[in-house]
Amino acid sequence: MMIESNPNLNKTILLAVTMASNFLNPLMGAAVNVALPRIGEELSMSAVGLSWVSMSFLLASSVFLVPFGKISDNWGRVKMFLYSNILFGFATLFCAFSFSSETLLMGRLLQGIGAAGIFASNMAIVISAFEPHERGKMIGLNVMAVYVGLSIAPVLGGILTESLGWRSLFFINAGAVLLIILAILTKIKAEWAVPDKAKFDIKGTLIYMFSVSGLMYGFSHLPKTEAIVFTLLGIAGLLIFVRYELKHPNPVFEMQLFFKNKLFAFSNLSAFINYAATFAITFVFSLYLQYVKGLSPKEAGFILIAQPVVMAVVASFSGKLSDTKDPRILASLGMGISAAGLLLLTFISKQTPYAYIVFALLILGFGFGVFSSPNTNSVMSSVEKRFLGLASATVATMRTTGMMFSMAVAALSVHVFLGDAKIHAGNLDSFILSMRVIVISFTVLCVIGIFTSLIGRRKTTGN
Repeated sequence: MMIESNPNLNKTILLAVTMASNFLNPLMGAAVNVALPRIGEELSMSAVGLSWVSMSFLLASSVFLVPFGKISDNWGRVKMFLYSNILFGFATLFCAFSFSSETLLMGRLLQGIGAAGIFASNMAIVISAFEPHERGKMIGLNVMAVYVGLSIAPVLGGILTESLGWRSLFFINAGAVLLIILAILTKIKAEWAVPDKAKFDIKGTLIYMFSVSGLMYGFSHLPKTEAIVFTLLGIAGLLIFVRYELKHPNPVFEMQLFFKNKLFAFSNLSAFINYAATFAITFVFSLYLQYVKGLSPKEAGFILIAQPVVMAVVASFSGKLSDTKDPRILASLGMGISAAGLLLLTFISKQTPYAYIVFALLILGFGFGVFSSPNTNSVMSSVEKRFLGLASATVATMRTTGMMFSMAVAALSVHVFLGDAKIHAGNLDSFILSMRVIVISFTVLCVIGIFTSLIGRRKTTGN
């Protein structure tokens, strides 16, 4: 049974808080990407080391999302949202005061744990608070907030990095998170939970966490021998996890949802593919524009802003449209447009005009905007109300593991062509070659995603 402490909930405030949270998390990540060269200079980090500034956050998010989704369903989604924001704010301050690469990566890991709780609960809160006919629109607004954050991040990150230093990114974000915490404490007077007296699946949780950690860590360090071992152990662990969860009476993850609900399964797979094929583009092109083209962080930001601006505009409309049109068709169309944008970027070189880069990023952003909101609507509308937290955590897990996979592919390609060397004038050709391999791989993924987005019968639960 759902618990709601105040039926007269102010939905406007709740929507504003969830949108603010969805705005700040990507703002943090994308702004840090623009600041990576400056961070690398101050903390003496290689290109592969810099990739871990993003990947450490994503790894922690991926590991904790599934258990946090289960906990939020049973304990309370607003409670999970509140305490996760508190942890995220603390970790952001920790990053701001980092004095070495190790302490910065530790702070990013803590940020990732906090973000996992936020991602596992915020979309479930939105779905719980609003009626079914409003969901696509509300999801679209929250996805739009993500892309507005991504839109502002490159420019804001560049300006702050140049004028106040990269640490200012973390200080400002921590202040904004404090406002969100205060709003939750004073304005959100409702709670949603499905109390479950059954014992929490600790063994399954540990198998999942260690398996995902091994897989992601190993894949990102390929082709080293120990990386191959970690990758294989991670895959084996996940297979054991699936078998264990199918037999458990109260699993941390309802694996039956994947086997009995095609729409849920393939919509989540499509989310993974889309984020895997697009996330690392900002990271790679931030390095390209600053190292190859010689732009400042602020100038690079003004070019990178093209993609998320289009995402923000399109996502709100596509979300609303998915309330009346089959979201599978919209998601598949978006995946195809994304593939076209990536295909354009495979022809990148030292002499590529800025206008060409911006045009390709605009196409990519348009496709992503068409895909994301309808796909999320498909996932959240395909399950019963008692699984909303888990569904929110699952689609967020697909997103973060997709991002992690994307960064791992980028790091692997850069490592193959550059080794552990820093990017400099003597190895720019090798860096550009690694970029082409990355983008070609992403294009192939998006083509596959066109078809996975179409699988499954449209389903609404009436929740």
